[in-house]
Amino acid sequence: MSEENKKPELNWNVYIIEASDGSFYTGITTDVERRFEEHAMGKKGAKFFNGKSPVRILYQENNHNRSTASKREAQIKAMTRLQKENMLGL
Repeated sequence: MSEENKKPELNWNVYIIEASDGSFYTGITTDVERRFEEHAMGKKGAKFFNGKSPVRILYQENNHNRSTASKREAQIKAMTRLQKENMLGL
């Protein structure tokens, strides 16, 4: 199969983590557990977690490629807190 005909890998995930202050962080990764640990350790984590720590993974969507994961992340980030809580069943 030529490079042009390769289908994008569907191994990207969209995730939401609850922070210690009750806020939500949304991101994308190919490994949600590893990314959670990176946020917890602080060295490779998002600046969002400066002064707070990740508590738990609230949500994840699988089977995205990089592009669709980024688009879905943007959709979720544009939601209000109430819309996110409704989506999460909180």
